[in-house]
Amino acid sequence: MIAAAAISSLAGCANFSPDGGMFTVQAISSDVLAKDVTRISTEDEARAARERVRTLLSQTLDAETSVQIALLNNSGLQAAFAELGAMEAQKVSDSLPPSPTLSLARLVTSGELEIERQVLVNVLGLLTLPRRRELAEGRFEQAQLEAAETVLRLAADTRRAYHRAVASAQAVAFLDEAKRTAETSSELAKKLGETGALNKIGQAREHAFYAELGAQLASARLRNASDRERLTRLMGLWGGDINYRLPGKLKPLPSVRSAGEIEAEAASKRIDLEIARMDLDLLAKSYGLTHATRLVNVLELRGMSKFERTYEGAAGGGIDKDKAKWRGIEVEFQIPLYDFGKARTREAEERYMQAAHRLAEKAVNVRSEVRQAYTSYRGTYDIAVHYQNEVLPLRKIISEETLLHYNGMLFDLSQILIDARERIASNIAAIEAKRDFWLAATDLHVAVVGGGVSDGAGESSRAVASAAGSGGGH
Repeated sequence: MIAAAAISSLAGCANFSPDGGMFTVQAISSDVLAKDVTRISTEDEARAARERVRTLLSQTLDAETSVQIALLNNSGLQAAFAELGAMEAQKVSDSLPPSPTLSLARLVTSGELEIERQVLVNVLGLLTLPRRRELAEGRFEQAQLEAAETVLRLAADTRRAYHRAVASAQAVAFLDEAKRTAETSSELAKKLGETGALNKIGQAREHAFYAELGAQLASARLRNASDRERLTRLMGLWGGDINYRLPGKLKPLPSVRSAGEIEAEAASKRIDLEIARMDLDLLAKSYGLTHATRLVNVLELRGMSKFERTYEGAAGGGIDKDKAKWRGIEVEFQIPLYDFGKARTREAEERYMQAAHRLAEKAVNVRSEVRQAYTSYRGTYDIAVHYQNEVLPLRKIISEETLLHYNGMLFDLSQILIDARERIASNIAAIEAKRDFWLAATDLHVAVVGGGVSDGAGESSRAVASAAGSGGGH
C-alpha cells in the first residue's frame, strides 16, 4: 500500500501546461520580433487568424506586415507547434513512474488446482524518477527554444523574400518605363529612315536597343514572379489572397547601426547558442544518471502470491485433501560481470566532451558570424548610399548633357544609346544595392538573435558584377 501511494503521489506531479508550452515561444516572439504568434488548435482560433490575415491583406504590405501574416498563416509553423505539443506529451510520459506489471496464472490438472498472482515493480525506475523527470523537463525547455528558433527563421525568410519581391518589382517598373521610351525612339527612327534623315545603321541601333530592353524586361518579370511566389508561400496564401499589394519601391535607407557591443549581444541572445548550452547541461545530468546506475542496470521487485488445492477422488467430484498458500517477494537485477558499467560511463563522458567542444566552437562561430554580418551590413549600406548620392546624380547629368549635345548635332546616335544602356544598368544596380542592404540588415538581426543563415549569401557581389558587366558590354 505504501508503494502504491508513493507511485500515485509521483504520478500526480506530471501535468500538461495550459498553453501547450507556447508561453516561451510567444515571449521570445514578442520580445525579439514585436509580433504575435499563436498555436491554432480549434476552429474558432483558425477563424480568428483568417480574419486578422484578411485585415492585414487589405492594405499595402510592408515587411513587418508580411512577417505577421506568415506567423499567423504558415502551416509549416503550425506543424512545428504541434511537434512542441508532442514533446510536452513525451515530457509528461517520461515524468511518470514506471507502471507495475500484473500477472495471473491458473493451472488445473487431475485432482489439483494452482493459482499464482504476481506484481512486478521497477524499483530502479522509481529511485531514479526525480532525475529522469528533470531530464524530461530540460528536453522540453530545449524543444521550446527550438520552436522559437523556427519562428525567428520564418520571420527572417519572409523579410528576405519581401525585399527581393519589392526590389524585383521596382526593377520591372523601371525597365517598363525605359522600354516605352525606347519604343517611341524606335518608331521615330523608323519614320526618320523613311524620310532619309536617318541611315540604316542608326535605325538598326535604335531597334536593337528597343529589342534588348524587351528581353531584359521579360527576364525581370520572370524573376519578380518567382520572388513574389516565394513570399506567397512563406505567408501561406492561396486563392484570391495571392493578389496582395506591395509598394512600388524599397524603403529609404535608414541610419546605419554602429558596431558597439554587438558581439556580446549575440553571445547573450542567440537562441541556437542557448540550445547548445542546454544540450550540454542535459548531457551533464544524463551523465550523472548513468554514473549512478553504472553497477545496477535493472532492479525489479516482484511480489508473489500462490494458492494450491489438492482433490481426492474423481476429478471434479472429490473432496479437498490439502490446501496451501504462499506469499513472498523476489528481487531481480543484472550483475555487470564484464565491464561494471564502464562502457556506458565512458560513452556518457565522451558525449559530454563532444557537446562541450561543440558549444565552444559555436560560441566562436557566433562571434565570427556577427562580425561578418556587420561587415556585409555596413558595406552594402555604403554601396547603396554611393549609388544614391554619387552614381545616379552623375548619370542624370551625363544623360541630360548627352541629349543636349545630340540636339546640337555634336554627338551621334550611337553615343546616346551607349549612355542610355549605362544609365539603365546604373539604375538597376542601385535598386539591387538597396535590396542587398535590406537583406544584410535582416542577416545582421539573425546573427544577433538566431533564426538561420541567409539563403542569399554573396548576392550583393553578384549583383554588382552583373551591373558592371551590363554597362561594360556595350
